[in-house]
Amino acid sequence: MTRLDTDLIMICASDVAGQLRGKAVPWRAWESRKKNGIGWTPTNVLQTSFGPIAPSPWGALGDLTIRPDPETLIDLEMEEAGIDESFALGDIFTLDDERWDCCLRGQLKTALERLEDRHGLRVKAAFEHEFHYSGLPKQEGLGYTLRTFRRLGTFPNAVMSVLDAAGLDIDTFMPEYGPGQCEVTVGPKPALRAADEAAILRDLVRACAQGQGERASFAPILHPDGVGNGVHVHFSLETLDGQPVCHDPAQPSEVARASGAFVAGILERLPEFLAIAAPSVPSYLRLQPHRWSAAFNNFGNKDRESAVRICPVFGTKDPEAMARKFHFEFRAADAAASPHLLLAALINAGLDGLDRDLTTPTPTETDLAKLSPEELKAAGCTRLASNLDDALSALTSSEWAAKAFGKTLIDVIDRHKRTEISLMEDLSDEEVCARYYEAY
Repeated sequence: MTRLDTDLIMICASDVAGQLRGKAVPWRAWESRKKNGIGWTPTNVLQTSFGPIAPSPWGALGDLTIRPDPETLIDLEMEEAGIDESFALGDIFTLDDERWDCCLRGQLKTALERLEDRHGLRVKAAFEHEFHYSGLPKQEGLGYTLRTFRRLGTFPNAVMSVLDAAGLDIDTFMPEYGPGQCEVTVGPKPALRAADEAAILRDLVRACAQGQGERASFAPILHPDGVGNGVHVHFSLETLDGQPVCHDPAQPSEVARASGAFVAGILERLPEFLAIAAPSVPSYLRLQPHRWSAAFNNFGNKDRESAVRICPVFGTKDPEAMARKFHFEFRAADAAASPHLLLAALINAGLDGLDRDLTTPTPTETDLAKLSPEELKAAGCTRLASNLDDALSALTSSEWAAKAFGKTLIDVIDRHKRTEISLMEDLSDEEVCARYYEAY
């Protein structure tokens, strides 16, 4: 079907709630809107996923613009998948044409520029996404099975065909461990594109589910005793001319010094930015020991309960191939987080480690949950916050975070998330999970 020039395209920005928000304009206005953007207001950043707006320092005052990036344009009509999508991601600017402090895509761009300017390095990344699909009859014990994949019907093929048509480098689709749980991955890209694709993927998966008359939810956890949905960020460093710098067989754990300092910065600052990576009330039902998530700020070698792990390289012993494939995985995040702000946090923290030339952490090889506080301290590890309130307190009291992100954004995150906490405080854990299932 041919698009009409009155058909609408949505111009969106990634926000603190982990949502894409914006305005739709007719296609006939696309060329002018690429230059001029759409009008936006500062208080929009305080919108929660549950209705109320958090107390705003701006009130009804102020004007901004969201200017779309044509590289993020999605324009798909796929009747066989029930898809009719037109949207683009953009950056939020002040009327003086400067990046707004609370533009999360702008925060990522700033972090990447700092990394290039100070250390001549770039980041490549890929996101693993876990979600629950309502169209799969729930049955325990069938995780990863061919039977479950078969019971998903046409949904997996529809997802992959849509992501492929959208220009994403499709990788894997898996019927995950939990009943109704799925995982989809795409290939690594430069950091900004990786974050854009993470945001695009989530909404296209939701659209595919809707096309099947079902729902896909990326909520951190659906039931207090259930299996959580994580967002695992695979990342590596390279020079400005594309040379990988993560692998050095002569170093401990074969981790090159620069990448080791970067990882050390992430782990040291993780308690301070955890509220960015895991920004929902039920996020902390998932971040528990023995739930295949991250409960400590530890480094691991092939350990799926570490905050950052060294990923295995298989299929080659060639040194050049090893250098290209050697990378790390951050495991303490979920999809309540904006992928842009999450990646900005990882880069800012890693940059701090590079600036201070931190030593590569030693991978832990024990169950940290069994250690005493003294043993845990001796291992150089910290138990991460067990609730959003404590994580926010660590963020707002951090001098590093205020410098890395700016006091305005830290204040907005605090206002936003404390409002979210207040909206959940009279609900049971089961009711909280149900609210987030609907929101994400």
